[in-house]
Amino acid sequence: MAAQHPATLPIEHLLDECEVRRERRSGPGGQHRNKVETAVVLTHRPTGIVAEANERRSQVENKNEAVHRLRIKLAVEVRSNVQPGTGNAASELWKQRCAGGRVRVSTTHDDFPALLAEAIDEVAAAEFDVAAAAARLGVTSSQLAGLLRREPPAWKLVNDGRRALGLRPLH
Repeated sequence: MAAQHPATLPIEHLLDECEVRRERRSGPGGQHRNKVETAVVLTHRPTGIVAEANERRSQVENKNEAVHRLRIKLAVEVRSNVQPGTGNAASELWKQRCAGGRVRVSTTHDDFPALLAEAIDEVAAAEFDVAAAAARLGVTSSQLAGLLRREPPAWKLVNDGRRALGLRPLH
């Protein structure tokens, strides 16, 4: 059985793999902002990927935002070994979030990083052929491209992969 992509891990399991630091940050935010350590910095030990949040005065809100940012970075930067082939390769989560060839998820939803990771893995396995990956995932090419486009680093990764193979970038 293949190892689970870190972006798909439940939050408590992901945090078990992280070093969590709380820090003070400077900048706007009210007179009490720098008196307590509200900034949260997460370092994913297996990959070294770091995410942080310090916009809020609440440590809990910053931790939640840092986890979401970490999961997005993991989705973009870590690849799972997907075997290219025929047929629908979509996970159960993907199938739950798709209907009629459409992907339904907000970028702020907890499911977004896992779906993004799965989409990028499939596109990479299909040698950056978005149409082939979309067919394996059971969605339209435009829906898959739209999901990837919502996260600019993911879109850049796909286009860089296409350029490296001599394919024209997607717009």
